Amino acid sequence: MNKQIEIFFTALMYYTRIPCPKWVTHDADYLNKATRYFPLIGWIVGGISALVYYGAGYLFNEPVAAILSIVAGIFATGAFHEDGWGDVCDGFGGGWTKEKILVIMKDSRIGAYGVIGIILILLLKYTLLLSFHSIPLWAIIIAAHSFSRLCPILIVVTSKYVRENEDGKAKPLAKSITAKEFIPALILGIAPLALLMDIRVLAAVIFPLTGTIYLRWYFHKWIGGYTGDCLGATQQVTEILFYLNILAVWKYI
Repeated sequence: MNKQIEIFFTALMYYTRIPCPKWVTHDADYLNKATRYFPLIGWIVGGISALVYYGAGYLFNEPVAAILSIVAGIFATGAFHEDGWGDVCDGFGGGWTKEKILVIMKDSRIGAYGVIGIILILLLKYTLLLSFHSIPLWAIIIAAHSFSRLCPILIVVTSKYVRENEDGKAKPLAKSITAKEFIPALILGIAPLALLMDIRVLAAVIFPLTGTIYLRWYFHKWIGGYTGDCLGATQQVTEILFYLNILAVWKYI
């Protein structure tokens, strides 16, 4: 049990900016095993975002609450996934070969594609949060954050890490994930769907799963696998697709 606590805090330290005990280290073995808790991090970040949304809603109005909720999620993760999305927009938007794409994504500077991509995805997320009225938003946010963190794991399980150097963002995830890591991640990723207490939620994962399959194919087509930025982009895109799927399912089914 003590070992699992250490692995969980390692995941919390790596994927968020939430303070952790001083005894938590960057142990490479624990970082690999921490993958199982990636969807659980979604519970935490989603819970923070939901709390801020409802708290701000009492003090201000829905648009302000939606913006503050998004800001809270970004602060909690240090824009970890948004940064990956921006890098992917720059890399795949400006590069035409594997080598060029990887070089651009590694560049700490952000280009026009990245700026536009981040603006559009945040604007879309803001608009979607204001679109839920008859569905409990807190449950949607937590489910979206957890399931969207399961989707990158599906890419890790079925694809390969392509950077040869040791300092890539996804290096702790680059090794193969065993069933011992994947099964807990799968359970933690889908469990919050039950919070919606509606059988229709089973159809609400079609968009994000389809998006994951497409992104895996797209990344493999251009660079032969994935990088840490690709995983961050997958989380951002599938979170948006989850919201869109919920809206579509609740409207037409």
